[in-house]
Amino acid sequence: MSAEPLIKAARKLSGEVSRLSFDSRITHVYNPLDYAWDPYREYLHRFAGGKKNVLFLGMNPGPWGMAQTGIPFGEIESVRDWMGITGNVTSPRQTHPKRPVDGFDCVKSEVSGRRLWGLMKARYGTPLRFFSDHFVANYCPLVFMEASGRNFTPDKLPSAQQVELFQACDRHLEQVVHELEPQWLLGVGRFAEKRLRHLFSGENYSIETILHPSPASPAANRGWAEAAVKKLTSLGIWS
Repeated sequence: MSAEPLIKAARKLSGEVSRLSFDSRITHVYNPLDYAWDPYREYLHRFAGGKKNVLFLGMNPGPWGMAQTGIPFGEIESVRDWMGITGNVTSPRQTHPKRPVDGFDCVKSEVSGRRLWGLMKARYGTPLRFFSDHFVANYCPLVFMEASGRNFTPDKLPSAQQVELFQACDRHLEQVVHELEPQWLLGVGRFAEKRLRHLFSGENYSIETILHPSPASPAANRGWAEAAVKKLTSLGIWS
């Protein structure tokens, strides 16, 4: 099955969210589906074709992961060396001095991505084995920052500004699920789980959550991989 419908859907989402304006506290907005489109398109082309059993859904890009590579949880080494994906990454229209976009030359490593993709590499060995039955997406493609450079997550937006953003992201997510036809919809963190339940409760999907691998989570810092494996095993997704 071709990944072309999801490539077109991602392009449409990118255009829709690029036209939105946000809370005055947000001084910088990055859209990796625009300036890091080449590697993201390659990610979809390689790994989004065909049906999957499990969809992992994150919230939005991190500054040293997807913001650099265009790939969800896109820690540099995991994307470049494990997935074998590189590509042209330009720059957001307005870049925060504390959050530069250096693409695959970025020397920082995103902990969340290192944990998530590190587990998948350890368990499956090759990306083809993992992606044969799984896929990883983000709900919102945008990175939001305050004047200080501090991350501003989509769930903190005023409700009036969430409406258009969430409508666009919901439409995109519905198409992702329609194309991949997963049995399991797994929110990586509570926000993603809530969006999945909002859209798909009552339909023929199993919706659950796993702990987010963020270093801001004390539970994740006590052993995220072990917690994720335990949860996925208890659900019967992994043996």
